[in-house]
Amino acid sequence: MRVFLVQHGEATPEVENPARPLTDRGREEVRRVARHAAALGLRVAEILHSGKLRARQTAEIFAEHLRPAHGTREGEGLAPGDDPAQARAEIEAASEPLMLVGHLPHLSRLASLLLIGDTGKEILQFRNGAIVCLTRVEDRWCLEWILTPDLATGPA
Repeated sequence: MRVFLVQHGEATPEVENPARPLTDRGREEVRRVARHAAALGLRVAEILHSGKLRARQTAEIFAEHLRPAHGTREGEGLAPGDDPAQARAEIEAASEPLMLVGHLPHLSRLASLLLIGDTGKEILQFRNGAIVCLTRVEDRWCLEWILTPDLATGPA
């Protein structure tokens, strides 16, 4: 079983637009990562997002390229300050690969919870628009790979 954790793309500062949509650069970087992931054969059954505009826009761009069988939807427990245990329960209930698009510090805390069982120790540094792939091996989660916009090849 795989889970893909994605921090939303670069967003407009709140002082410019309180809704915080993706910037042009944010959209371009997410498209580049999504295209590269699709070219590599990445498959997900569903993409969940926090419901915040920047996360929803990021999820929609990934969905255009990855074409998840069950589409995208707002997931519970994916906001910046939410308890990562709720997202962990969603992940562990899934029977097919799942992508979660969210925010810091939540994603960092969730990754730490899955990998070492401790939300208080930051062990991964997330980047806007990047994919972190975790794989479940028997009863534990392992980091498989990370794809950042800088590593994704091809036009945006």
